[in-house]
Amino acid sequence: MSTYEVTVFTGNRNWAGTSNNIYIKLIGRTGESDRTCITPLLTTGFWSGQQTNVRLSCSESLGDLIMVELDKQSVIQNDSWFVDKVEVQSPEGKVFKFPMYHWIQNEKVHSFMEGTAQILSQDQHHLTLAARKRELQLRKYEYCWKVQTEGIPHLIKAESASDLPPEVQFSFTKDMGIKWNITVVMLELKLAHFKDSAIPWSDMDSIKAMNSRSKTTVTEYVEQNWEKDEFFGYQCLNGLNPMMIRRCSSLPANFPVTDDMLHLEGFTLEQEMKNGNMFLCDYKMLDGVKTNIINDKKQYLAAPLVLFHKTSDDELKPVAIQLKQTAAEDNPIFVPTDTKYDWLLAKTFVRAADFMDHGLNRHLLRTHLLSEVFSVSLLRNFPRVHPLYKLLVPHTRYTLHINIRARERLISKDGLITQNSACGADGIITILQRALSSVTYSSLCVPDNIKERGVEKVPNYYYRDDALKLWDIMHRFVTGVIKHYYKNDAEVKDDPELQAYIKEVFEYGFLSETESGIPQRFCTVDELVKFVTMVIFNSSAQHTAVNNGHLDFGGFLPNMPSSLQQAPPTVKGKANEDILLKTLPDRNTSAISLTTFWLLSALTQSSDFVPLGPLFMLLLPLLMLTLRLLVLLLPPLALLWPLTLLFLLPLFPLLPFLFLLPLTPLPLLLLLALLLLLLPLLTVFLLALLLLALPLLLRLSPDGLSFFFTAFSALSV
Repeated sequence: MSTYEVTVFTGNRNWAGTSNNIYIKLIGRTGESDRTCITPLLTTGFWSGQQTNVRLSCSESLGDLIMVELDKQSVIQNDSWFVDKVEVQSPEGKVFKFPMYHWIQNEKVHSFMEGTAQILSQDQHHLTLAARKRELQLRKYEYCWKVQTEGIPHLIKAESASDLPPEVQFSFTKDMGIKWNITVVMLELKLAHFKDSAIPWSDMDSIKAMNSRSKTTVTEYVEQNWEKDEFFGYQCLNGLNPMMIRRCSSLPANFPVTDDMLHLEGFTLEQEMKNGNMFLCDYKMLDGVKTNIINDKKQYLAAPLVLFHKTSDDELKPVAIQLKQTAAEDNPIFVPTDTKYDWLLAKTFVRAADFMDHGLNRHLLRTHLLSEVFSVSLLRNFPRVHPLYKLLVPHTRYTLHINIRARERLISKDGLITQNSACGADGIITILQRALSSVTYSSLCVPDNIKERGVEKVPNYYYRDDALKLWDIMHRFVTGVIKHYYKNDAEVKDDPELQAYIKEVFEYGFLSETESGIPQRFCTVDELVKFVTMVIFNSSAQHTAVNNGHLDFGGFLPNMPSSLQQAPPTVKGKANEDILLKTLPDRNTSAISLTTFWLLSALTQSSDFVPLGPLFMLLLPLLMLTLRLLVLLLPPLALLWPLTLLFLLPLFPLLPFLFLLPLTPLPLLLLLALLLLLLPLLTVFLLALLLLALPLLLRLSPDGLSFFFTAFSALSV
């Protein structure tokens, strides 16, 4: 007899466990075991975070294990089970690992191959070859492409996030954390009466007061310095959109700047261009885009050209701004020597244009929609044992779910961005289509992009410096992994799974546009290394660069307005503070923009991360469920909230068991009875815990607890 030591690891996440019976079958190169139930008789099942150890006896050795089969059969009811991995120690002492990280929801048999990474040519066993084929067939059924709109990348076929396979959906804690963030922000705006106030701003102090609760250190700096030319230039290098600026060696024909307009420290424009000290931002992609109607008022979006000069003290400053693409008498070129508000208004139109280019081109398209393409193609074409699946799948985490949420809540016809930015639904599509047609492979690869824009030597360009260091780190790591599995170029060319992956990326992501320079197939190891590095960089570091600073740079509205309500000025000398304030978005539009910035920035640290230790994480789901129950039940009784709260308190300890009652075996029923006896003490404890945790959850000081009670009353308004 040969005895195998089997350890089953249930995932450490909410609702991962099951009370169903679990069956396993081991498959080796020389034989296979019987299908065996491994549910221990004296325990309650496979619970979240649990390791279950069992012994399997076989009449003879199975040889090296290549596969395990798992299935579960319901006892009382069928419930889902999330299994992390299975480890098996053979009679010879060799350990075989089977990574899964998979939800098993039905009673079918699920096959998982041994975890050693292999490209197809290295996998010769007929059973594993058949398993690879079955896995990809299932994946191509679960992950399908769809055309949302012509001219933009294809998307995952799913009407809502609940249509996605459970492995790529948010975890329970992340989902609850996002919903909680949205609830808190919307309540704050409702209580502050910003959300329903469709009137212009009267003064700058009111704008500053709008974000008093969510200010960051950077936001305070922006408030104090947003008018300064050096800070305007700094943002083009190190703000949310540091990929726009490029060296200017000759002026565009439609931008007739002359030496008489400029003061370049004694040099001519021609000299400074030759010296490499002139730079340009050209927002021509926005020209002619259909604009929005907000609060029954037409909105405006400029397509400016901005000329910058690197000064002798290594500061980058704007020296000329033209707000429309066509040079004309009614399209003046603004310069720093104009009146304060002429120049400030021109810079504000540039910042509004930068908001649209950044949000739709640099952020949405390049780091979300293209990452979705990379993710879907990966899931459709690589089995779990492929080395590129193992290398890339961590960078697909939550990509599909968050993109669907964005399409539902931000860029749908009634989404926050669609309804509250300069370009409405039609304008968003136009910009995305133009942006995709302008995307090139070199623009996605940082070293190539830096060189192509001619900004290798610009001083104080911290985005460039950090990005190149991170690219180099990733490139060296990817090189080591890829060259371990692909020994030569022939193995790259002859890997059908790899070639299918890049074929779908080219076809569905870049719409088969050869001008993009995206590879249509891989021919060398170096080509593969560069592409994989690009995918990882844009899915991680680049997204961080264009996402995490939303609240920092956009928390002060005039620095990054989502829309403008006055047309670009056609003459000089008429701008003043009143015109600037009337040009900025109304209060409600501004408030919703701030909400969007807050949500994007607040979600940069996943709620799966536990900064306060494991105890808080164990209690967080209970706290979230308790608060969610209160939100649902209190509005009808908002005026009587104290009595309602006291009535619900005794129910708090029962909440976790309400979800588990149908699955609860006898030992847990006895425990429930014991808890009922301790109900008074538990109620006091949980109430105290809630009062301590609420300031953390609401991001408020202890004094802000009064906001919590006021907020629930506001729900019924």
